[in-house]
Amino acid sequence: MGTTLSFEELEELVGTGDIDTVVAAFTDMQGRLVGKRVTGSYFLKAVHKEWHACDYLLALDMEMEPVPGFRVASWDKGYGDFAIRPDLKTLRRIPWLPGTALVLGDVCNHHGEELAHSPRTILKRQLERLAQRGLYAKMASELEFYVFDDDFRSCREKNYENLRTAGWYIEDYHVFETTKREPLLRTVRNHMEAAGIPVEFSKGEWGPGQEELNLVYAEALEMADRHVIYKNGVKEIAYLQGKAVTFMAKWRKDLAGNSCHIHASLWRRDGERPAFVDEQGRETALFRQFLAGQLALAREYCLFLAPYVNSYKRFQAGSFAPTHIVWSRDNRTAGFRVVGHGPSTRVECRMAGADVNPYLAYAALIAAGLHGIEQELDPGPEFRGDAYRREELPSLPRTLREAADLLDRSEALRAAFGDEVVDHYVHAARWEVSVFDQAVTDWERIRYFERA
Repeated sequence: MGTTLSFEELEELVGTGDIDTVVAAFTDMQGRLVGKRVTGSYFLKAVHKEWHACDYLLALDMEMEPVPGFRVASWDKGYGDFAIRPDLKTLRRIPWLPGTALVLGDVCNHHGEELAHSPRTILKRQLERLAQRGLYAKMASELEFYVFDDDFRSCREKNYENLRTAGWYIEDYHVFETTKREPLLRTVRNHMEAAGIPVEFSKGEWGPGQEELNLVYAEALEMADRHVIYKNGVKEIAYLQGKAVTFMAKWRKDLAGNSCHIHASLWRRDGERPAFVDEQGRETALFRQFLAGQLALAREYCLFLAPYVNSYKRFQAGSFAPTHIVWSRDNRTAGFRVVGHGPSTRVECRMAGADVNPYLAYAALIAAGLHGIEQELDPGPEFRGDAYRREELPSLPRTLREAADLLDRSEALRAAFGDEVVDHYVHAARWEVSVFDQAVTDWERIRYFERA
């Protein structure tokens, strides 16, 4: 099994010529890796130095267009630089790219202070709040994606219409159907292991050509780092094999969406003890409070788990994506499932789609859990039955516009994240809504072109 690299190991690999390139990166607001490629020899000389990038990289939309109205970066401020400080604990080989290693960094101002609105820093601040209580979080992402026999360029040239999914019938857990994509998925599994990103398994999902590959759980920051490297790696490996993939939350209205189920548990730093169960394996008050906080603030933090207009089209009854905010045990119609037993007891949040930025999603879930602990909330009784059919239950926001308004008004999340962070991401969401409101869609043309 692969591991992350020490600086000394990298030095040796550069010396032998096995590594000649280092990707120095951080994640933007959308959770994408952005950065520079550095020669291995130069990285060794400059490893303890910060590198610079334009500060608009945390003030862009999905098309990488500068968004007006951000306080942190604008034309009026000249779009200067910020600094990225490499975190050498993230250094690892990228085995699907010849001679390549990767390191992630934290985004800082010119005084060396991490920027509050940087996604990785947002998560780190919530983990610091846990640490003050003697706790830390273990988390895991379950990401789903569709595979296409078209490559990325031909998908674009087709306007993303009439694409050839790599399967043509429902294939959930279907071994023969997934064998057809095993050249891709085997490569992904093995390369992730070699990159120090342990894999549990891969399997077919519900949609034709849809796959799920589960990573082994880890400490929350390490897991978020693995998530973004893995997601980027799946795209790169697919590209190298002449295929395309999408992590879009709902790429076609008649097919299942792509989920990112997030598992979370808290642990005590003294003695590596689970905080969700006691020595007899019984669920603790802290567990119930953490779960209750996630339920109580779910509508307010939904933006961090469903960040785009398209994200909300995944929330459909009977689709295995949630529509209501309830908790249950092993019930896939609920927004929150309690799974595992004893030390493995954990909360699975089923709200996020595969389009999520894990740093923001993890931070939101932890902040909400801490709110529940601080306020000593109770989650109430377990829900049983079909949550899709219970309209009296609290529902998830229906649109990105609604989610942005809920976050904007959230006193609890403003207290947890600070006004600067909340205002930054609310502004980004409202910009996304405004751009969508101006678009003329295929649906509109088909419906209105002749008959309006």
